[in-house]
Amino acid sequence: MKTALAAAAIACVALIAGGLAGLATAQQAPPFDSFAVPSGSAPHDAAPSPDGTVWYTAQAQGVLGRLDPASGKIAQVPLGNGSAPHGVIVGPDRAAWVTDGGLNAIVRVDAKTLAVTRFPLPQDRPGANLNTAVFDKQGHLWFTGQSGVYGELDPLHGSMRVFDAPRGRGPYGICVTPDGGLYFASLAGSYLGHIDPTSGAAQVIEPPTPNQGARRAWADSKGRIWISEWNAGKVGVFDPATRQWREWKLPGSDPHAYAIFVDGHDIVWLSEWSANALVRFDPRSEHFDVFALPRQHANVRQMMGRPGEVWLSESGTDHLLRYRSGAANPSGE
Repeated sequence: MKTALAAAAIACVALIAGGLAGLATAQQAPPFDSFAVPSGSAPHDAAPSPDGTVWYTAQAQGVLGRLDPASGKIAQVPLGNGSAPHGVIVGPDRAAWVTDGGLNAIVRVDAKTLAVTRFPLPQDRPGANLNTAVFDKQGHLWFTGQSGVYGELDPLHGSMRVFDAPRGRGPYGICVTPDGGLYFASLAGSYLGHIDPTSGAAQVIEPPTPNQGARRAWADSKGRIWISEWNAGKVGVFDPATRQWREWKLPGSDPHAYAIFVDGHDIVWLSEWSANALVRFDPRSEHFDVFALPRQHANVRQMMGRPGEVWLSESGTDHLLRYRSGAANPSGE
């Protein structure tokens, strides 16, 4: 009898322990915070602002959206008839700056009043297919156009210069290094371009893998330029100090790296379309972590971040995602 009672007690304890373990698993926070945006938005790029909100381009609806993650509320700003906004960044003035392929213009949206100001490209530069923008150290906005151009806008004076890109079509992602260097990735041209801000001329820098499809670019704290290689399924880095390249193949059988973002700890984040995943790459250990996205066919085209957070735009599902990057590593990043 005592043996039977002891066995029953052990079974009861095991059942309770198992139930508690199941409860702990069920209560674990999901790796992503999801924020639905209006249906049909097709959010292309997302840009977190220092004030806690997040701007996003609703490319399919011709509006700029602003999400308040704390409340979930969304404000929408129409950008004009024919608008098809592609990229958005937050400028030094805290305004949202948009590359609008439909309007063929750079668009500024004031953070306080939501007033819209447009800076059209010159009439002799129609159909630029505007893509991405970045501010340099002088407060000038540099932008790319996939039709084969890149350019510079001086917001203070409203003046603009537009240049023909080497090899024609392809300019896509663009970034600025801590020392002010300007670089862009050419998807169709499969190269990294280095812009001389004075003359506007671009020097072609060839990655090691031919026809790799350099898509987006981001600079780290050391001034190295990281690129997502769409065709090759690789992440690459160019060091201007040594003129040397390194490349790593992403995990999986047929990876496609689209967006890239380098955080304040020089951790590299990529969106990988074949696996429908967020990929974390630590250059120090050369280790990849892969985090499955919560919805199929997310089609994340751009990522940006702020301390402790990585923001992704799911153009295929009408959602924005927040990944709390501090959870990726017990050390805090």
